[in-house]
Amino acid sequence: MQPADCHPAPIADRKYGAAAPPTDTEITYEDWGGRELSAETHSKVAFVEIDLSELTNTGSSFHECTFRECRFNASTHRDAAFLNCTFTLCNFFDATFDACKLVGSMFDRCKFDLLKATGGDWSFVGLPGADLSGASFNVVRMREADMTGVRGHGASLRRLDLGGAWLHKSDLSGADLRGSDLSDVDPTALELKGAIIDAEQAMQLVTGLGLDVRPID
Repeated sequence: MQPADCHPAPIADRKYGAAAPPTDTEITYEDWGGRELSAETHSKVAFVEIDLSELTNTGSSFHECTFRECRFNASTHRDAAFLNCTFTLCNFFDATFDACKLVGSMFDRCKFDLLKATGGDWSFVGLPGADLSGASFNVVRMREADMTGVRGHGASLRRLDLGGAWLHKSDLSGADLRGSDLSDVDPTALELKGAIIDAEQAMQLVTGLGLDVRPID
């Protein structure tokens, strides 16, 4: 490890304008490909151009860390935590997150092709403008997540807790949204053409349009 200046990486604006946490140390240009991490703890570390491809991470914790131009391709993370972390220009191709916590983390100009997230807590996550078209999220808590301008055409976003999530100007056309909580969604503020929904969600969206549904007398 080498000491690094304590300053945040330049990223997209965080929700509520909060600044990225400063880091204390820096790890650069290392190859972690294929490594097995188990219950490791990292705090306020800047990881720069680290190759984490095919890494297996079980129960490790990263707190207020910064990842810049890191490759998470085909990596697997189970019961791991990335709390209030910052990811800039990272690639998550075919990465798997199983029952992980990413509360408060921010993603800026990252790639998510074939990413799979199952279970876990992604509340307060920042994904503004992210392309999630090839990603799959299932049974994930994403309360108050910033998904402004997300491109999710054809994405699988099933059984998500989206309470209070920001979805303004998002494109979820053709996405599979079945089972997700759409009660706070303004259907006029995003694109939903061709999205797959269930009957309960249809009622939520109709209510969001201000319509009053009654049985025929």
